[in-house]
Amino acid sequence: MRFPRSSGILVHPTSFPSKYGIGDFGHEARQFIDFLKNTDQTIWQVLPLGPTGYGNSPYASYSAFAGNHYLISPELLVEKGLLSKESAKKAELPLTTTADYEQSYSNKEKLFSEAFKKFDENKSKEDEKKFEAFKKENKYWLSDYCLFTACSLENNRKPWNLWDEKLAKREKSAITKAKKEFAEEIRYQEWLQFEFSNQWYDLKKYCNDQGVRVIGDIPIFVDHNSADVWGNPEFFEVDETGNRMLVAGVPPDYFSETGQLWGNPLYKWKELEKNNFSWWVERFRQMFNLFDAIRVDHFRGFDAYWEVSAKEKTAIKGRWVEAPGEKLFKTIKKKLGELPIIAEDLGVVTPTVEALRDMFNFPGMKILQFAFDSDSTNDFLPHNYSQNCVVYTGTHDNDTTIGWYKTAPETECHRLREYTRSDGSEVQWELIRLGMFSVADQAIFPLQDYMNLDTEHRMNTPGTIGNNWLWRYTPEMLRNVDRERIRNLIENSNRKLVQQI
Repeated sequence: MRFPRSSGILVHPTSFPSKYGIGDFGHEARQFIDFLKNTDQTIWQVLPLGPTGYGNSPYASYSAFAGNHYLISPELLVEKGLLSKESAKKAELPLTTTADYEQSYSNKEKLFSEAFKKFDENKSKEDEKKFEAFKKENKYWLSDYCLFTACSLENNRKPWNLWDEKLAKREKSAITKAKKEFAEEIRYQEWLQFEFSNQWYDLKKYCNDQGVRVIGDIPIFVDHNSADVWGNPEFFEVDETGNRMLVAGVPPDYFSETGQLWGNPLYKWKELEKNNFSWWVERFRQMFNLFDAIRVDHFRGFDAYWEVSAKEKTAIKGRWVEAPGEKLFKTIKKKLGELPIIAEDLGVVTPTVEALRDMFNFPGMKILQFAFDSDSTNDFLPHNYSQNCVVYTGTHDNDTTIGWYKTAPETECHRLREYTRSDGSEVQWELIRLGMFSVADQAIFPLQDYMNLDTEHRMNTPGTIGNNWLWRYTPEMLRNVDRERIRNLIENSNRKLVQQI
């Protein structure tokens, strides 16, 4: 499907200011949406919103369906009467530009336990009716996820294949016993997902009422230690005891002599196809409910994927295997209708990947930081774009534009200055201007570039562990953004939308 000519910002909710260590769905999220409206922007793009595991990466989640309950706002719980002001005040943390996940999680768990207890004790018939309706609407995934989480917590988050063998294999007696033993924890997890849903859909409605569309993100692969693999082992390359057999990665290339070994279990596509791709259909259904459009990460994996034995230490000894992307997307389209999808088609893209993308009219991605490492035929240079694409200065995996320019080879910097007819002193604004005036239907830029920020404010450095997903901004940083400059760029590049969603 084609998207209207428009513009927006990429920023994850954890980057919002808040009093509780990480950003959430509270009032500062609405302040950001007001900023978008005030600057005539109509897109907010986020990273995956699933519950995060080790390293707090949005791309390593315990579920492909559930929400990250740590994004629930305590201040909104106070306003609903589920949390005392005193408790919320005690849980406050210093407002910095770095997320404090560990302390935030610890504090929020205490708050959420208090709020759940009050909900359970004081809920009205209407509250109970809504809660039960939520559970019914999400029955495809909710029961497995909440049971998985309860069992996982009991096992100190060890991978599910290291649990008691009967429970790992989902033997009926073990499942029945666990549901009874962890009934209270399961209901608590159900409520967390219910409250996540309530707060997210309220925020999404606020976005849409302001004329802002929300673009989500769907990783192609899921984590081995997830409710999805535990609950549906027949769809994944694991053995009867849950050990991974075949895993995902990418082969050796210019960036890595040994390739990248991601470790996610691959799909048993033949089994999925026998089941009419039901798991994928339900996954996309959930994403289309949560968002107005979605970016599909590692889109090329739906055409062909790099298969590596789980016994290997690197990704060198692998092979390309064809995936049933055409059948899959045709099935999803038949079941769900129009597919508002952006294809992440970066990296080595083959003609068959392009054919799959174009068959369904999915826009691809153009990254301006990649545009200056070769000659005028570079696909990322604006004069080579087609309309049906989305242009970015960089993504969450890139440095900020200022940080990139400071470390880029001088030949690239020179080409950029020649192309933009500038001296490079405002390189971030030069690339934003290039993207805005390009023919790309959508222009989306990381908030850090509008804030003129350097490398220390980068969101993620691929292949590293420990200092990623931490960036946050302060209210003052948002107030200092040059709003008039953004409005002028949007007006002059014909990206101002007047219609409401």
